[in-house]
Amino acid sequence: MNLTPRATKMRSAVTISLAPQARGGPFVFWDDLEVGCAKAAALGFDAVEIFAPSADAVGVDTVGPLLERYGVKLAALGTGAGLLVHRLTLTSPDSGVRERAVEFVRALIDAGARFGAPAIVGSMQGRWGDAVGREEALAHLREALNDLAEHARSRMVPVLFEPLNRYETNMVNTLADGVALVRSLRTMNVKLLGDLFHMNIEEIDPASSLKQTGPHLGHVHLADSNRRPAGNGHIDFAAVATALRQMNYDGYLCAECLPYPDPHSAADTTIRAFDRYFR
Repeated sequence: MNLTPRATKMRSAVTISLAPQARGGPFVFWDDLEVGCAKAAALGFDAVEIFAPSADAVGVDTVGPLLERYGVKLAALGTGAGLLVHRLTLTSPDSGVRERAVEFVRALIDAGARFGAPAIVGSMQGRWGDAVGREEALAHLREALNDLAEHARSRMVPVLFEPLNRYETNMVNTLADGVALVRSLRTMNVKLLGDLFHMNIEEIDPASSLKQTGPHLGHVHLADSNRRPAGNGHIDFAAVATALRQMNYDGYLCAECLPYPDPHSAADTTIRAFDRYFR
């Protein structure tokens, strides 16, 4: 792994949720895609990340004109509504549920790929438990990721896989666990998403863990230790920024945080933190 910093440009993004069922969750802007894009552009964000209830909500005729009008990119599409809205996971003991989960993610891969944006698999990794053992669940997860990542490769985008904290899943909790999972796959088209909120719970040293992830890192979620905007908790963002520069990371840092105290303030606080540490 090359840790000699070179000139890189990390890019900023901010989340927009279009799923009413997610209200109260860690998304900065809500409900109205055009308003979210306009506010993101006005504050200086490079891109938006959309949490959509389904692929139908992010059709090319809907998203494309807004991205062009406001001069922002699409950083990624979240798939968590597959679990939140439709109760689908990639590790369900029910093969029919797993099949529908794969189709849900595949449709979002297609929707994002039109704009060069990957889809994120996070909460749809599900859990293992009484009805499905850990090894069986991991086998289901590997099968789904191999399928989805190769589909994404045909669309010229990766799949982003997000380790989550222990309170949200018992499948993959740390970046090291994520690296082990990625290396066990047949496909080479899965990248890891490092979410600083989850990492604050699970990692001993978030900055060091990022460096150990190396070339497998494809995306970063920017939030503080309490899931408020960066600067409202105790994460050492200077150390995180140094680690990312040493890795020559040139991807997105996307604000997936609570809209504290309100969406505009959360976005403004985030872009100021991004400019201070990562620009």
